[in-house]
Amino acid sequence: MQKFVITGGVPLGGEVRIAGAKNAVLKMMAAAVLTEQPVLLRNVPNISDVAILRELLGDIGFEVRRVNGDALELRAVEATWPFVPLEAGMKMRASFILLGPMLARFGRVILPNPGGDRIGRRPVNLHVAALEQMGATIVYRNGYYFASAPEEGLHAAQYEFPTVTVMGTENAMMAATLARGTTVLDNTALEPEVDDLIDMLRGMGAQIERTGERRVEIQGVPALRGTEHRVLGDRLEAETFAIAAAVTGGSITATGVNPTHLAAFLAVCDRMGIVYEADPDRGALTVHGSRGSELRAVDVQTDPYPGFATDFQAPLSVLMTQARGVSTIHETIFEDRLDHLRELVRMGAEIELLDERRARITGPTRLHGAEVGIADLRAGATLILAALTAEGTSVISGIEHVDRGYEQIEAKLVALGARINRIEA
Repeated sequence: MQKFVITGGVPLGGEVRIAGAKNAVLKMMAAAVLTEQPVLLRNVPNISDVAILRELLGDIGFEVRRVNGDALELRAVEATWPFVPLEAGMKMRASFILLGPMLARFGRVILPNPGGDRIGRRPVNLHVAALEQMGATIVYRNGYYFASAPEEGLHAAQYEFPTVTVMGTENAMMAATLARGTTVLDNTALEPEVDDLIDMLRGMGAQIERTGERRVEIQGVPALRGTEHRVLGDRLEAETFAIAAAVTGGSITATGVNPTHLAAFLAVCDRMGIVYEADPDRGALTVHGSRGSELRAVDVQTDPYPGFATDFQAPLSVLMTQARGVSTIHETIFEDRLDHLRELVRMGAEIELLDERRARITGPTRLHGAEVGIADLRAGATLILAALTAEGTSVISGIEHVDRGYEQIEAKLVALGARINRIEA
């Protein structure tokens, strides 16, 4: 087990290159299953979730290898073992994204009930319902989903998601690319990562279009081809470094990300009085912090994109501790995603948990170093940010959660001036 030791109080400054988006690349690795031809993904982040899925795809019988540093080449000729073991499913919820591609291409797959971050109930019933509308038979027993397609393959369907689901949208879209007929999906997710997956599928020959605000239509084709695709920059990583600049009183330029994908976050920055420059043409965002300036308190509610992302609210809570007045968070997506606030209280934050979805944060408060623990990926980024702005030294355990989604975060922070070390516990 490893820990971070962080001594705060240093303004961070410089330029940081944002890695490819975790929430896009995992789905694109699954999309490679839809063709027997080689697929080359570029700008692939070096994170543990990619390593886990890479190993899993290899166990199923597919070829996956790193090439030229940040590229990944995949080839899915034959699924010799269409089974996802429980251990892999518990490590990474995204393993369930194989449901749609495996059913569409190979007609069967066995997957465990997925695990991942402990942030509340994350049911996959909507994935199952959409695939059943396409003719799949899916039975759940003994902790596993046993899924099979008809002998003639999946067929088109019209399905409206009762609630917006990102991975449910992606699973259904990928399955529909090889289904017979035209599938219409309503109330789909609008995240940039979903649209990046659509672009990749088009490059593979899929007939897929957004025909309404939340409607996607897919005309199935007999087969897809290989493609080369560059993964978009990780907007969640960019937000983390933007907040790092604001809370430490530094100035950081994040490159390799489209600032328009951060519109909801930047709207909150405007309300708080944070100074920034967005350059979509260059793919850059610069945030200027000043410990002498006063941040304004804000009320934030999470919503599906283009609303304020649930993944954004945990890091934002650190900014709220430094704003004058009372800020509130209302988490509408997951019911257990405020647990990190208890760790901030241990660092001196003044926070009242109103219920499992709402909290009140009073600031500004002077945070101090403490020993704290990470429970999920975004909480990890939150505690790192808190330690960077706190007085004294903090010791953070559970950093394996951070490694799931942030590429070399300590090296990037050190390059910006942070005092952070990874140690063996």
